[in-house]
Amino acid sequence: MKKLMMIAAMMVATLSASAQEVEVGQFYLKPMVGATMTTLTKVDNSKMKVGLLGGAEVGVKVAEPFDVTAGLLFMMQGTKGKDSEYTKNASTTLTYLNVPIMANVYVLPGLALKAGIQPGFLLTSKTKWSDNESGKWVDYDTTSKDHLNKFDLSIPMGISYEFSNFIIDARYNLGLTKVPKDGDSSKNSVIMLTVGYKIPF
Repeated sequence: MKKLMMIAAMMVATLSASAQEVEVGQFYLKPMVGATMTTLTKVDNSKMKVGLLGGAEVGVKVAEPFDVTAGLLFMMQGTKGKDSEYTKNASTTLTYLNVPIMANVYVLPGLALKAGIQPGFLLTSKTKWSDNESGKWVDYDTTSKDHLNKFDLSIPMGISYEFSNFIIDARYNLGLTKVPKDGDSSKNSVIMLTVGYKIPF
């Protein structure tokens, strides 16, 4: 146990020692992973659905308190809840390739407020439900993607904290475009929490 603690302490010390301050005009890469909590607005009995996300952002320090970033994030979105009187539970998983373009303003050392715009592209759609009688989950026809808009636009806003080049980032993505092509006007609503590491280059 003591050996493990010593190894962990040495790793933290090494990372801290290798942490580099990004200078004005310098670029950096930030690989990131995390989780999403998502739902669709204006859907009856809709509940938060938990998913995963991963990707990376590239940033540049424009001025001392100001960064600009652009990224590619693979994200699981969607919703879950009771579908109808015939269905006990339903779950819809939508996977997107999102491109967040963010402005980051550092209000305190390491603490940044951020906002921007995020185009997204629908990759897959899958819906399943459990029967009221048996409770068994059944997959729905994956052609349901044909009834959804392939393009999504949202406004991401949030806060992040950086220490030793590690960045903890919390955002809310406010959907602007309809998810279905026809019918209701439901939109994506996404909370995301990520951990990333800044690599200057």
